[in-house]
Amino acid sequence: MSFSLQFNYPILSFHYDGTRTHPFRLLCTSPQFDSSISRDEEEATKDSYGENDKGHIVLVEKYRNGTLKRYVIDSDSEMKMFLEEHVPTTTGSQDLDISGMELSWLPKVIKDFVLPSGFPDTVSDDYLDYMLLQFPTNVTGWICHTLVTSSLLKAFGVGSFSGTSAAATAAASAAAIRWVSKDGIGALGRFFIGGRFGNLFDDDPKQWRMYADFIGSAGSIFDLCTPLYPSYFLPLASLGNLAKAVARGLKDPSFRVIQNHFALAGNLGDVAAKEEVWEVAAELLGLSLGILALDTPGISKSYPTLALTWLSVRILHLWFRYQSLAVLQFNTINLKRARILVNSHVLHCTVPGISECNRTENILLWQRFLKPRIIFEVSLEEMINGGKYRSMQIKQLLNLYKEEKYFLVINQQKPTDFQVFVSFKEGATSISVLRSVWQTYWLYQNWGWSDNIFDRLEQSLVELKDRFPDLLQQLNDAGWDTTNLSLKVPREMSIKELPALN
Repeated sequence: MSFSLQFNYPILSFHYDGTRTHPFRLLCTSPQFDSSISRDEEEATKDSYGENDKGHIVLVEKYRNGTLKRYVIDSDSEMKMFLEEHVPTTTGSQDLDISGMELSWLPKVIKDFVLPSGFPDTVSDDYLDYMLLQFPTNVTGWICHTLVTSSLLKAFGVGSFSGTSAAATAAASAAAIRWVSKDGIGALGRFFIGGRFGNLFDDDPKQWRMYADFIGSAGSIFDLCTPLYPSYFLPLASLGNLAKAVARGLKDPSFRVIQNHFALAGNLGDVAAKEEVWEVAAELLGLSLGILALDTPGISKSYPTLALTWLSVRILHLWFRYQSLAVLQFNTINLKRARILVNSHVLHCTVPGISECNRTENILLWQRFLKPRIIFEVSLEEMINGGKYRSMQIKQLLNLYKEEKYFLVINQQKPTDFQVFVSFKEGATSISVLRSVWQTYWLYQNWGWSDNIFDRLEQSLVELKDRFPDLLQQLNDAGWDTTNLSLKVPREMSIKELPALN
């Protein structure tokens, strides 16, 4: 492999004595990217850094865009970081992870937005053909919707097909266009949610289903305000539609995960159909009660009364939604449930059952607000500077985690707020994520017994090796699904370890 070397001043090289110095950065750009790094390539790369530099590469961080960070320990036991940026040789092709180079002409940012994570390995072979045919199907359907909307408005007296002036006809068309535009603005919310957050719903469907109702309630407030500001009907109705479309974008995929949880016999279609029966029955009853409420003079003739009635019913709706989600009993282990299970095992050497754990799970709380805080996918550069490690300690750190598929360090820049950084090596699995969570909670519960950070890390790894098999056994005995953990390994960055040169 050939490299062209470009020196940029005064960027960065690292000497890990607790400070960061900035004499230079060595930037290597490679016309061909090869994710595997052999011993010969390592020697060749070392030679390209300079004959007098007797160091060797200890690990390489790989990023999905092709960028590499090589960490080198030189003859003076100093750690240096070298950045190698990938320069693609084929224009328009920016994805290196698509097997078979399907849709190689499509920019990676668009590919990530419109296709499921891990495509094509995570979907069936007929997925793409189906979606490519569904797209024009839906386009023609919405064209029909636009034309029918115009007819409906004319039926309500907004213009007509005959007997009106050109001005009246134009006004009717403009009204139809504004009405359909309101729907289009709302659809943008679903478009954004589906493209940006599609990989979140499998992990925590209860949380996102609840958030969908909160956002839908906010959208209804905009609709409720339209009588107060009739001249702003279009912007208020559009904002309401946007919020409700975002809510629908969160609701639909979340509920599909919940339906799949119900379908133990693989009868997802039957479960979905019967859910439709329940929903339609509730819709008919709700519409009937709503019509009765509108026929009540106190509500129909008083806007404050109507608004107060809506608020009361909406709060009751949200309470029922929370209760319905709280009774769900998932036997899969996501990060929230993993925290509950691991904390119990670290403290009491037992794990709660499926029912107890699901009741304990906080549906509303975001992961970032849970304690202790775990930050995944942190580069070694950030880990080292966050912990202020010296170069000899870095070697010790690499040696500590030689049997694990991850690195975990404690962020010592925030002594009052316990926080850990975790990065995963190549070959890490969901079990690796669970092991890192167990180690985090052991450190959190045993914090302060030693001033030496490496004593703590070493002891936590000893405890992990000794007690983790018991955790898995207890999870299996309690009925948890340990073969299909909902603990995803972050894929934007991975670390490849290299053997030391003799």
